[in-house]
Amino acid sequence: MKIYTKQGDTGTTSIVGGRVPKHDIQVEVIGIMDELNSYTGLAMTEVKDQELYHELLTIQHELFDCGSDLSFVESKKDVHYKVTPEMTEWLETRIDHWMSMTPPIKRFILPGGTKAAASLHVCRTITRKAERMLSKLQEDKGGVPEPVQRYLNRLSDYFFAIARVANHLESTTDVEYIRGKDVFTFSNEEKNK
Repeated sequence: MKIYTKQGDTGTTSIVGGRVPKHDIQVEVIGIMDELNSYTGLAMTEVKDQELYHELLTIQHELFDCGSDLSFVESKKDVHYKVTPEMTEWLETRIDHWMSMTPPIKRFILPGGTKAAASLHVCRTITRKAERMLSKLQEDKGGVPEPVQRYLNRLSDYFFAIARVANHLESTTDVEYIRGKDVFTFSNEEKNK
């Protein structure tokens, strides 16, 4: 089987329903999803916790779902999209679970620490890039499925949470941004952890 088709040699690519220029905003967003998926795979090589590893594997599949849902030339009401509200709800439960394991922070933190944490922070920033481009796609063309927007917004929070966990599991302290003000507030229960 040959993996090359030669159809893109003139600067266009196929998405569901037709061909578009490779620089099209829709192709850019789908490409960022692929970039994020690749970096997630890279982060998985550094993550030592098996529960985290398997969650990231789930997320890799869900990122393919996001790309699939965004690959239609135009939004269709009768399409069965793959990304569901339940996926975002699952992320929220996982964020709460992982954040309960880490000490409270008052300020923004610097990306870094362990290799796993640094890799997960890269995933977080690529997710934010995907969100920005998704917003642009919605503005330019419309039709972006709402569940995908919500999922990506929560996914960046998830990567933040597990980057902190990756440091915590290896007894590495997050470094707070020293010139920042206190931006996070906590309940008494959280303060007493």
